[in-house]
Amino acid sequence: MKHLEFSKLDFTDPKDGRTLVALLDAYARDPMGGGSPLSQYAREKLPAAMAATAGAFTIVGYLDGEPVALANCFTTLSTFAAKPLVNIHDLAVIEAARGKGVATALLTAVEQEARARGCCKVTLEVLSGNTPARRVYKKFGFATYTLDEEAGGALFLQKKLI
Repeated sequence: MKHLEFSKLDFTDPKDGRTLVALLDAYARDPMGGGSPLSQYAREKLPAAMAATAGAFTIVGYLDGEPVALANCFTTLSTFAAKPLVNIHDLAVIEAARGKGVATALLTAVEQEARARGCCKVTLEVLSGNTPARRVYKKFGFATYTLDEEAGGALFLQKKLI
């Protein structure tokens, strides 16, 4: 693999804001991201919205200086552990950089940040049909959230308000 490095974005820096929007837009256009570009509203408001959200951070992967991957994360609270946790809300690797270990390295960077924040765990959601991502997550140690085998695994649900 070529030279891969990671850094956290500064949401108030215009260049970092453009990087955030470009990578998230590429992900949104991918079938696993919904297959449609980000709205103009999201493109204009996202960096400021991230900056205004306590606990939000984005780690970007650069392959030979070019941004190829991002993880948009939010620090929140595990009520059962009474400790912080990190939720990876978006994790994306551009198509040209897939299959090169970028996602695993990005997950490692997120885990390091979570440990530095004193977190008890890292969570994420993935589409059931996203087999390549599910393989990476399983190999990295992610598993279905289950409190009791009889009750089954947790499901990710949503109710859209807009």
